[in-house]
Amino acid sequence: MSGMKRRQFLGGAAAGAAMLAAPAIGRAQGAAIRIGEINSYTVIPAFLTPYKNGWQMAEGEINGAGGVLGRKMETLFRDDGGKPENAVRLAGELLDAEKVDVLAGGFLSNVGLALSDFAKEHQRLYMAGEPLTDALVWSKGNLYTFRLRPSTYMQSAMLVEEAAKLPAKRWAIVTPNYEYGQSAAQWFKALLQKARPDVQFVAEQFPALGKIDAGATVDAVAAANPEAIFNVTFGPDLTSFVRQGNTRGLFEKRAVVSLLTGEPEYLDALKDETPEGWIVTGYPWADIKTAEHTKFREAYQKQFSDYPRLGSVVGYTAAKAIAEAIRKAGKTDTQSLIAALRGMRFESPIGAAEFRAIDHQSTLGAYIGKTALKDGHGVMVDWRYADGAKYLPSDEEVRKLRPEPA
Repeated sequence: MSGMKRRQFLGGAAAGAAMLAAPAIGRAQGAAIRIGEINSYTVIPAFLTPYKNGWQMAEGEINGAGGVLGRKMETLFRDDGGKPENAVRLAGELLDAEKVDVLAGGFLSNVGLALSDFAKEHQRLYMAGEPLTDALVWSKGNLYTFRLRPSTYMQSAMLVEEAAKLPAKRWAIVTPNYEYGQSAAQWFKALLQKARPDVQFVAEQFPALGKIDAGATVDAVAAANPEAIFNVTFGPDLTSFVRQGNTRGLFEKRAVVSLLTGEPEYLDALKDETPEGWIVTGYPWADIKTAEHTKFREAYQKQFSDYPRLGSVVGYTAAKAIAEAIRKAGKTDTQSLIAALRGMRFESPIGAAEFRAIDHQSTLGAYIGKTALKDGHGVMVDWRYADGAKYLPSDEEVRKLRPEPA
């Protein structure tokens, strides 16, 4: 081949190669996959700041590994201020103006239910990371909503397993008066009385969320003279309840079973006022030695110069699960994502789980243990991991609880 022809051949081959490569480059640099994340960031910062950190860490890992389907994953965060009407308005803006592919978020159960209704009306996937109400997947469940965290039923069932071993027969309940608290009280009572027919509930206090009159609540519970207490308060309400209970001796010689209290988000606030010996669900972040959790904890501490909270795990896992569903579907349209998520297994820093096809509830578990004081701070001790799959009702029971099939 002459020099001229050789140069022409090589030039043509290079041009052809460039033309073949161009579509692949275009796909890799295509429009980002956009997630609209709505949450009560300014209302519940103790949980949701770590949650956002965990989410952004996961997104950084996803994009650092080439994105999803060769496209960058981009999350647009919005603050609903803890109000369902704000969440719905923001969801509309994210769909219409920002053209997001998936909706996610929600902390308070009433906000999560509002977002779920919106997702159904607009036929768009909604990944509920945190709202715990059972209605989200059962009585008000719909095709478009999936929930990551173990529900009030699941966590109540885990606690009942321990509560049923106690000698106590006379119980009191203290729970915030909104969807989550009502659901937790309903299931704890039903499940404990099924396990222990000799149990009776002698007092029930339903203070308004964020407005507990802790002194009056403690006095009302003490007046009923229960042998044990089921507590569902969290955040500042929990801190006030514990402080008044400690001051007035409510917890002396009484067992306390408490939902969420073992999460560092709430133990951090209690500090040296943390009552010892409560049976709780939570997250013993410093003591979990599995390879996946150690990798997650070390990466989180390196990036944020802080230790992870349970919110960090939830945000990280939610972002990763959405990315995995998009990979599995091979596209971002809602029906394909729903099909991909139903029965999909996914990884988390605390172990693998899956989204059940029958109700879209994840089988992610929770840690059960007891509160203790260590170096002036509340921690969890004597803990175990409870696999969420073991604390869910049967398919037959779910069909009765869920009018609309998944």
